[in-house]
Amino acid sequence: MKLGIKEIQKILPHRYPFLLVDRIEELTPGESAVGYKAFTYDESFFQGHFPVEPVAPGVLLLEALAQVGAIAALSLEENKGKVVYLGGMNNVKFKRKVVPGDLFRMECQMIKRKGPIGVGKVTGTVDGKVAVSAEITFAIGDPE
Repeated sequence: MKLGIKEIQKILPHRYPFLLVDRIEELTPGESAVGYKAFTYDESFFQGHFPVEPVAPGVLLLEALAQVGAIAALSLEENKGKVVYLGGMNNVKFKRKVVPGDLFRMECQMIKRKGPIGVGKVTGTVDGKVAVSAEITFAIGDPE
């Protein structure tokens, strides 16, 4: 299943400038998702991180990966209208920089789930090379 920005906005509560997923290319609800973010020179954070050598902040790469995982979790019928909260990160590894002009491919595979708590194995790549990988713990809840 493929999703464009309008379908993504029906699933995630995030909006510009914090929606960090441009499209979803593959989706198996509750199990996995593959999405993309095109990092452009227009991203405001590149102005200050770093002006001489723009690099996407690692925390935003992890947030983008978490959003792809949230799409997989929230696309289950029983989770529609809920929110995914970040619970933790383990085994985070940064392998290469992500810079303006890069197309960041994000994969999330759910590896554990018990009730509203789960863990997704995430990997972000550019040109087939791993930029970041991690295990992200999440909790599904009702928005307040």
